[in-house]
Amino acid sequence: MGLNILIVDDHPMTVDSYINLLSYSSLQEKNLHFIKSYNCEEAYNKINLYEKQNSVIHFALLDISIPPYKDLNINSGVDLASLLRKKFPFCKVVLLTMHSEALTVDKIIKEIKPEGFISKSDINFELFPVICQKVLNGEFYKSPTIIESQRELLKKNINWDNHDSQILILLAEGVKTVNLPNYIPLSMSAIEKRKANIKDQLLEGKGGDKDLIDKAKKLGLL
Repeated sequence: MGLNILIVDDHPMTVDSYINLLSYSSLQEKNLHFIKSYNCEEAYNKINLYEKQNSVIHFALLDISIPPYKDLNINSGVDLASLLRKKFPFCKVVLLTMHSEALTVDKIIKEIKPEGFISKSDINFELFPVICQKVLNGEFYKSPTIIESQRELLKKNINWDNHDSQILILLAEGVKTVNLPNYIPLSMSAIEKRKANIKDQLLEGKGGDKDLIDKAKKLGLL
């Protein structure tokens, strides 16, 4: 039985580099089959095709920042990871990123729980296949920059959960604070405290809702 590996990155040379590195590693004994995609739409279609054919995607290397599939609101490698979790629950997912903002990293880890999370600045040709082998062997791997990002979050004592994310999303959609209790099962006072805490974290308490939304978008939280 072969190993089906989905690789998604908008740089074809990067995709080919990953394939070459894995093809000439100890993984070559596993009869590797590579599924290449360069954007969210291509990847979505190939994931669906494998599901329809009753085939399995065993391993996925997903760049986070890739061209979106706007028609279906699939905007990143994180959205593709979420799709893979539903369609192929046993697929091992490795996310790759150039960005390591603490809140963004924390949000992705909580939502996706990837088996691997790598800052591209941390990997080289020698290390990359070793990491992939570790993940396929059942280990969880976070690269040094990702680990440091989580430490930074702990130092700031920020505790981010789904309600905080919901508050941001609803504000971005134009819902007024006074109407948030209609969408979130919290009291107005609890929501106001959370919103003030979010502002403290992202804006150091300064600025209005528009500033908050702009900052959240910049950090990839929206």
